[in-house]
Amino acid sequence: MGNLTEVVKNLIIINVIFFLGSMMLMAPGGTLIPMDRGALAFHFPLSENFKPFQIVTHIFMHGDLGHLFFNMLGLYFFGPPLESRWGAKRFLFFFLAAGFGAALIHFGASYYEFMKLSSAVDVSTALAANSIAPAWGASGAVYGVFVGFAMLYPNQKVMLLIPPIPMRASVLVMFLIAYDLFSGISGSGTGIAHFAHLGGALFGALMVWYWKSQGRGYS
Repeated sequence: MGNLTEVVKNLIIINVIFFLGSMMLMAPGGTLIPMDRGALAFHFPLSENFKPFQIVTHIFMHGDLGHLFFNMLGLYFFGPPLESRWGAKRFLFFFLAAGFGAALIHFGASYYEFMKLSSAVDVSTALAANSIAPAWGASGAVYGVFVGFAMLYPNQKVMLLIPPIPMRASVLVMFLIAYDLFSGISGSGTGIAHFAHLGGALFGALMVWYWKSQGRGYS
């Protein structure tokens, strides 16, 4: 997949620092910062727990070590070829834009669920129910990277971890998107922001399609 590139390396470092720092320094795991680490996740914007900085910080926050590991593993393998092809600035823009797109689609799906709940009860009761889980992590941005890689290198063989079999990048990404689409619509997979994954994939695909149509980003 290529050597580790500068932006990918720094993104991995930042994500690790956010994870370790929030686990050690923020309440209840620490005492230096009197704020639960969940405050850095992306909360439903109509909730009292929402803060504007969460639009950025949620991209670098992860719920647990496994969540962090698999996101950074995906970024490590699929990010460098894109950064090498596009350059550091364009790749960083792509990564962040996919992350913001993931948050936007997650908000849209959350708002739909909120409207369904508020049709049965009043708005204040719906908000107090706090039934809309916040979004954590770089998954949406990484899904954008997955899609970007699959669009540019569709026939590249990648090795799965479980099960350890080779698969074309385009087939793997189509499987991931189908899984998230099914899980998001059916409501299965509690605790996973499936529509955030789909949002990152959508924005990633749109950016690659636009750049290809303009003949930009190719060396």
